[in-house]
Amino acid sequence: MSKYKIAVLAPKGYETSERGEDLINFASLETDIELIFIDGDSDIDDIVAQCIGIKALITQGVYKYITDLVSKVDSIKLIQTPSAGTDWLEKSKLAELGASVANNGGGNAVAVSEHAIALMFSVYRKLDLQIKNLKEGNYQNFAVPDLMDNIFETETSQNKNSKSYTPGSWNRSEYHTLVGKRVGIIGLGRIGSRVAKRLSGWECEIVYHDIVDFPKEYVKETGAIKVSLNELLSTSDIVTVHVPLERTTQHMLSVEEFIKMKNSAVLINTSRGPVVDEKALIDALNNKQIFGAGLDVTEIEPIKMDNPLLSIENVILTPHFATRAYESEINIAKFAVTNAAKVARGDQPDSIVPPV
Repeated sequence: MSKYKIAVLAPKGYETSERGEDLINFASLETDIELIFIDGDSDIDDIVAQCIGIKALITQGVYKYITDLVSKVDSIKLIQTPSAGTDWLEKSKLAELGASVANNGGGNAVAVSEHAIALMFSVYRKLDLQIKNLKEGNYQNFAVPDLMDNIFETETSQNKNSKSYTPGSWNRSEYHTLVGKRVGIIGLGRIGSRVAKRLSGWECEIVYHDIVDFPKEYVKETGAIKVSLNELLSTSDIVTVHVPLERTTQHMLSVEEFIKMKNSAVLINTSRGPVVDEKALIDALNNKQIFGAGLDVTEIEPIKMDNPLLSIENVILTPHFATRAYESEINIAKFAVTNAAKVARGDQPDSIVPPV
């Protein structure tokens, strides 16, 4: 029996990597599907020749020639990405050529939502500072000074070797819990909705803003209340961003938006760096217009080592790592294969991204 072929555009040797093996394993469960691995760095003419007759293409990397490829191989009807973001693809042009773009179907939504909440904790409790001090031997215990002085004097104390101890040297107004905080979620999609559901366990007040009108039951399950963007910005203790990067969302948070935010507010961004005007954010942090930020993404990645964000107090940075979890990798591989298989068989795929 002949099999439907799906092309996987990836770095050379990808089929022997863990991610490549995940794709192969899930493809083996689809008895009528065969994966064809193509070196994404090959000459475009070689790639075109290998894609003739292919209906579905799984990308495992950012390849700027996708539009050119589809224009030369009119059989391609689906570009399946492993990511939630598809901003690197020319979706409108691809749509004109008859090809759709699908994202990962929420395969990493749990990991990203958990990472966003981890950033909230990290900023509120200054975890980067505490970890740094502890590893450097600077034991800053914030208990009652007299009590800690006595502990440091005991023979059994393991803290005697600490380089320094500064009793009572903390500004307690800068350390907070999540309980009772008002959290504003910009974008209540797969990730934003999961953030809302998880924060309900911390007794947070959840509000959201989104241009999409979600079904009432969907919103009800999140426990979030829809408000205007202005109200969200001006009243939230934490503003967390979960929108795709499109023309309409680039720099959606800039000078005016930071002016509206509370000076005690924390910004969390695990979506895309350019959604936030980085210069405006740096100014807002330096001018104490907002308290802090937890960022998994920046406008330029990898972040340049002279970026002021690296040295501003109350800023936690991670290297676009929010999606990284074993469970996410498995979910993404499974969805990519099953969704591409639908198109290969002539069926309609899921999780199509609007061509804007």
